[in-house]
Amino acid sequence: MKVLKKIFLFIALFSFFNSFASFADLPRYIDFKKVLNESIAGKEAQNVLRKKFESESSKFKKKETELRKKEQEIIGKKKVISNEEYKKEVEKLRAEVGKLRKDRQNSLTNVANLRGKAKTDLLKKLNPIIAKYMKENNISLVLDKKSILLGDTGLDITSDIIASLNKELKSLNIK
Repeated sequence: MKVLKKIFLFIALFSFFNSFASFADLPRYIDFKKVLNESIAGKEAQNVLRKKFESESSKFKKKETELRKKEQEIIGKKKVISNEEYKKEVEKLRAEVGKLRKDRQNSLTNVANLRGKAKTDLLKKLNPIIAKYMKENNISLVLDKKSILLGDTGLDITSDIIASLNKELKSLNIK
C-alpha cells in the first residue's frame, strides 16, 4: 500500500511539473501594430510624421494655387502678347509644374523613409525588451499577432511589452 501511495505521489508530482513546464513553453504573441501605435515613442513618432506631412502638403497646395493663378494670367495675356512669348511663358509654367511634382514626390518619399526608419528604430529598441521579458517569464517563442489565426488572449503579451517599452523609451528623435 505504501508503495502504491509513493507511485501515485510520484505520478501526481510528475504530472504537475510536466503541465507547469508545458505551460511555460506555450508560445506567446504580441501585436506589433498596437505597440507601434500605442507606445509613447510610437505615438510621438506618428505625431511628428503627421505634422511634417501636413506642413509639406500645405506648402505644396499653396504653390499649386500660385501656379494656377499664373496659368490664368498667361491665358489672359494670350491675345495681348506674341505667339512666341506665349509659348515661352507656357514652357516656363510647365517647367515649374514639373518641378513642383518632383518636389512633392521627393517630399512624400522623404516622409515614407522617415516612417520606415522610425519603425525600424522602434523595433530595434523593442527586441531587447522582448528578449528580457522572455527570459524573465521563461518564454521560448514569441509570435507576431498578424501571423496567428486564433489564440487565447491569455497568451497576448502586448500590454506588458508596451508598458516595458514606455519605461525605457520615451522618444525616437525623428528629424
